[in-house]
Amino acid sequence: MAQNYDYLLTRGVAEIIIKDELLALLKTGKPLRLKQGFDPSRPDIHLGHVVGLRKLRQFQNAGHKVILIVGDWTAQIGDPSGVSITRPMLTHHEVKANAETYMKQFFKVIDKDRTEVRWQSEWFGSFNLGDIFKLTSKFTVAQFLARDDFNKRFKENKPIAITEFLYPLLQAYDSVAIQADVEFGGTDQKFNCLVGRELQGMMGQKPQQIILLPLLVGTDGVEKMSKSLGNYIGVDETPAQIYGKTMSITDNLILDYFKLVTDVPDEEIAAMGKDLSEGKVNPMLSKKRLALILTEQFHGRQAAEEAEKEFEQVFQRRLSPEKIQEFQLPAGIADSIRRLEDSRIAAGSLQIDFADVLLAASLASSRGEAKRQIAQGSVEVDGTRVSDLKEDLKKVKDQSIVKVGRRKFVKIRFPAHVGK
Repeated sequence: MAQNYDYLLTRGVAEIIIKDELLALLKTGKPLRLKQGFDPSRPDIHLGHVVGLRKLRQFQNAGHKVILIVGDWTAQIGDPSGVSITRPMLTHHEVKANAETYMKQFFKVIDKDRTEVRWQSEWFGSFNLGDIFKLTSKFTVAQFLARDDFNKRFKENKPIAITEFLYPLLQAYDSVAIQADVEFGGTDQKFNCLVGRELQGMMGQKPQQIILLPLLVGTDGVEKMSKSLGNYIGVDETPAQIYGKTMSITDNLILDYFKLVTDVPDEEIAAMGKDLSEGKVNPMLSKKRLALILTEQFHGRQAAEEAEKEFEQVFQRRLSPEKIQEFQLPAGIADSIRRLEDSRIAAGSLQIDFADVLLAASLASSRGEAKRQIAQGSVEVDGTRVSDLKEDLKKVKDQSIVKVGRRKFVKIRFPAHVGK
């Protein structure tokens, strides 16, 4: 059993507060109440979330109970100043809608039967102004300015809304409400977890232990994985997307991904690291193994193998994928392209341009992004690069394949009546 403790408390763990106390709790054999909270600030979860969920699953397998907190109140606080794009301020309706999607994805990793899902509104829904006064009186402004992001913004004379000081308090009170034995969180949550530990002690509970997990760096190789930053690999994405995005990570992240989001033994990862550092293995081979494992986790072996085959066909042999999503252009756009193609109008007179095609086909999230992709030479129609927003609309035909970047393909279809 000691070996299991060693694996639980070391693999994919950045810090434990306080390790001796946690080890003593584990040795009692009593099922522990394990807390992790998620703010449904976006509609989907990604591999960054999976780091914590996998650790929770390991503890579940050891007989412990997971209490999953849906932060339907903390998600609404966000960052009202707009300084932090990773913490948008949301409405109650947006939070509820996102949470519905979250629920479906949590249980792709953790065991639903051994999980208790709790919503903050269960206890905060009845909070009144007196309760808020009592909660806020337990800590000082100076204590909260010690938190890294608050301290940084304070020194840079950037605004910090009063409501933002409530965030750590609300997260801390969650631990009191569910009587958590252990709280899990990323290393960026250390301050908030410690506030929870302190608040429990103030309110007569045994202070929770804390397990801090490393932050998974996103596909850009720089920032932590985040949907807001666009450097994520989503749990609910297609097999081709998971496989392709994994193949796009920088080589220096390969070992971290194996450690944090796979079950490959430590000894194998160490040997892989040695081979990579000595140039004995091509990093692409390691990434292909990683991509196959991650895709299989969420879609099964057959889908993973098909995604690998498609990747090899599209990106290694530079062919079009066998299965391409079809998209029917709106009649107005299709009609303008057909008239342009037949020289019935001049390109300069069009009220649309190629950015409208990318937006309509969901190949870009904004006109600005569409124009950047075209300017960077990332857009092709039937293998020919797009460079002119107006003139290159002539290249678009019924059943043309539009490619954006390395992984996005769409077959364009015109409505049947267009041009007739």
